[in-house]
Amino acid sequence: MLRLNVQSTAAILLRKRKFSDTSLIVLWCTESLGCVQTVAKGARRAKSSFAGKLDLFFEVEISIISSRRSTLHTLTEVVLRNPFAGIRKNYLRTQAAAYFVELIEICTERDHHEPELFALLRRAFGYLDANDPNLRAVSYFETELARVAGVHDRKKLKANPAFALGNLFGRLPLSRAPLLKTLASVRSVGRDSVEPTNSAAARSVALPK
Repeated sequence: MLRLNVQSTAAILLRKRKFSDTSLIVLWCTESLGCVQTVAKGARRAKSSFAGKLDLFFEVEISIISSRRSTLHTLTEVVLRNPFAGIRKNYLRTQAAAYFVELIEICTERDHHEPELFALLRRAFGYLDANDPNLRAVSYFETELARVAGVHDRKKLKANPAFALGNLFGRLPLSRAPLLKTLASVRSVGRDSVEPTNSAAARSVALPK
């Protein structure tokens, strides 16, 4: 008798795409399984049990049947935990969240367990859920990701963590340049709502733990 390897974990939805007329392929950053790819059978049907639960940036609890032959696993259950609805409040928050997702994708291997990455992304999304992004927040995310990735040159990390990540993984998301340009222009006209003005405010920029 074949025993199914069912696993459950907290997860954040990174990306989804059509797999068939009725199903989706969904990419997750998970707490205990790393970044995993699943097929959500029947998810595109109107009465699917996944209806309303598979949207970008959602934090959920998922159950999957692990494949023994490939990196595409089967999604069996989804329980919504936090939709991070504030991220959709404006385009700038969505743009920053999308950049964080792309960076996570570039810097991780499929099915490689790295719980710190999930914790970092959850904190970043919690921040964007309540705040507009700024240059300090983006730099903090890049610095923490570089630390988790094992880039240990502290001098380079302090100067430019994105440069260290680009060297390590061969590229950075194309979305980085337009995001930084937008954030710089927002800052220049004094509309950066979370830019620190004193030491206490500066400490508040760090993503909440």
